Amino acid sequence: MSKGGKSDQEEGEENMAAWLLGLNTLKIQPFKLPPLGPHDVRVGMKAVGICGSDALRLADYVVKEPMVIGHECAGIIEETGSEVKDLVPGDRVALEPGISFWRCDLCKEGRYNLCPDMKFFGLPPFHGSLARQIISLICGALFPEHFRALGENGRQNLDMDNIDHYWGLSWLIVHPAYLCFKLPDNVSLEAGALCEPLSVAVHACRRGNISPETNVLVMGAGPIGLVTLLAARAFGAPRIVNVDVDGNRLSVAKELGADGVVKVSTNMQDIPKEVETICYVMGAKVDVSFDCAGLSKTMSTALSVTRAGGKVCLVGLGHNEMTVPLTPAAAREVDVIGVFRYKNTWPLCIELLRSGKIDVKPLITHRFGFSQKEIEEAFETSAGGGNAIKVMFNL
Repeated sequence: MSKGGKSDQEEGEENMAAWLLGLNTLKIQPFKLPPLGPHDVRVGMKAVGICGSDALRLADYVVKEPMVIGHECAGIIEETGSEVKDLVPGDRVALEPGISFWRCDLCKEGRYNLCPDMKFFGLPPFHGSLARQIISLICGALFPEHFRALGENGRQNLDMDNIDHYWGLSWLIVHPAYLCFKLPDNVSLEAGALCEPLSVAVHACRRGNISPETNVLVMGAGPIGLVTLLAARAFGAPRIVNVDVDGNRLSVAKELGADGVVKVSTNMQDIPKEVETICYVMGAKVDVSFDCAGLSKTMSTALSVTRAGGKVCLVGLGHNEMTVPLTPAAAREVDVIGVFRYKNTWPLCIELLRSGKIDVKPLITHRFGFSQKEIEEAFETSAGGGNAIKVMFNL
């Protein structure tokens, strides 16, 4: 696995990538890849979205070694290794950005998203996906049946520690090949890149058991809150209310199909009154709440407004520690459910996009190319808020 700072390999083809060099310092510079092996796939990156974690890392992360950022991505297969059977040059693919080891108990149980040794695009010290091209290697990283099919000897012989993966906001990156999912003709590369945030929402809806009998509250109308709205509707939720402090984003939520919206404050003292307003706008009991912000106030509101016996899914990870009314919620048997990334979601996300049950195009508010000036402008736009929801690079 390539780690941050190792931008210059002895072998391989030169590539260009956007490197995070320090606080608020991004620079396009060379990023070399290894030779194409028999199980490798070279992918030309075409669409990479900016996640809030990318913008946060640019502004707040103390860089120990230079690294390439980005993890919402899709591209086109340019070359395949001799042993690759399921992908051919010209295939358009969306990429799942996390590689688990399939050696821990959690992986063996199928909960690979919780793997303690996960290697994830753009999560230090590993490079991300804002690159012109990538090389993808086949390994036991997604489907348990593929990993089991190797047999015990095959699994023991997998040298996961020494698999080189070159990821990032760059022309080329490296990634396991069967974490690359073919896109139907009617699903754009930009939509393919947005399978990543949509996967968070799909995993959350699975964790919350969303169905046509589930009334849903979504706390937050940022990108994750909005895709959670879309996913909950696709899962059949009959009534969905979005809550946020930003009126502009609530307008977007309404346009995307929210049955009601509630603008709230950041003041904890306003929670009782806001809970009354949310209940009124919902017009029914709240069965499941998704906290897509992860703040003390949003979680306190969700715990207070959700019906007895309901569920609160913590999706956003804004605060590491919170002060929340947990005891009253426990007395009403409100279940608190953690949601971390996703597992086995790309096929469903792609089908939801193909069928038209979900349309992510309205989320893309800004588009940029891949030049030094444009990457700087793109991250400024994403961090600046305003009417920016999803900022996309077209490489």
